[in-house]
Amino acid sequence: MTGGAQEEPVAVVGLACRLPGAPGPAAFWRLLTEGRHAIDEPPARRRPGLAVAPGQRGPLGGYLDQVDAFDPAFFGISPREAVAMDPQQRLVLELAWEALEDAAIVAGTLRDSPTGVYVGAMWSDYASVLHHGDPEAVSRHSMTGTHRSLLANQVSYLLGLRGPSLTLNACQSSSLVAAHLAVTSLRTGESELALVGGVNLILTSDSTATSERLGALSPDGRCYVFDARANGYVRGEGGCVAVLKPLRRAVADGDRVYGVIRGSAVNNDGTSTGLTVPNRAAQEQLLRLAYARAGLTPADAQYVELHGTGTPVGDPIEAAALGAAHADGLPRGRRCASARLRPTWATWKAPRGSSDW
Repeated sequence: MTGGAQEEPVAVVGLACRLPGAPGPAAFWRLLTEGRHAIDEPPARRRPGLAVAPGQRGPLGGYLDQVDAFDPAFFGISPREAVAMDPQQRLVLELAWEALEDAAIVAGTLRDSPTGVYVGAMWSDYASVLHHGDPEAVSRHSMTGTHRSLLANQVSYLLGLRGPSLTLNACQSSSLVAAHLAVTSLRTGESELALVGGVNLILTSDSTATSERLGALSPDGRCYVFDARANGYVRGEGGCVAVLKPLRRAVADGDRVYGVIRGSAVNNDGTSTGLTVPNRAAQEQLLRLAYARAGLTPADAQYVELHGTGTPVGDPIEAAALGAAHADGLPRGRRCASARLRPTWATWKAPRGSSDW
């Protein structure tokens, strides 16, 4: 991909999701527009595996009501194999099928087609759940059932897809990097269609405990990004899959288009003041590159949604990068909305040359 050159837009033509308090895209939209949240204690039936100590209810977070419900026969999977499958695999399979249905694509028509599958995922809790202290739990399906690569590969195998198929872990940006690679594959002609998504299920207390000991989790279960109260983030579960297609093809096929990806970019913070601390210069560079590839300028943006660390260390750095990148060419008095309401800008000094974006 050549920086600075406008690239072919990619359309989102199908969506599926399973999120806390929202079993589908329409329910998720209602949750957002009504200003509700879905942060709570773990469901009662899951508390024994998630509590950090006996008798505790478990940490506040965004949890799905059911993570064990699955119809293996629908996908031609035996009950024995299904038991060994990470529930994240099962969820991605269901969401891939639902997303294709939403895009009015019959899954069987994609067999042997160059359809790519890209899935972002960080954790693999089920491997420790399945094998912990019980050697007899290891079966002939254990390796494929718990290997993270199979999150994408199972979809490609069961639907007979011959495009690229990969699961990637880029920490909190895993799903966004997956989308970037899917878009790149479509633009180069490597794929004609792409399924892209992300998944996360919290199945043990271990993965939460490691984040807590790092000092990254909010003790009150609230994430105050760009706010003086920022004290960490909140863990959550869920999965999403989108169907992507070049915009010109989507228009020619008469598809419903949810949105358009005009540009994307990926880089790394490189060296900063700490391994988990963001780098302002690298993030500002990334923003400018993504806009250039989209054939836009930061001044064209009307809304910015971001990861946001929710910590006193990371927030000022990310805010400074956003402010510096979006200040260029922004008419005086015009503002760009962020995903977080009422940020407390007075808690740190604005970067030189930046504006209230």
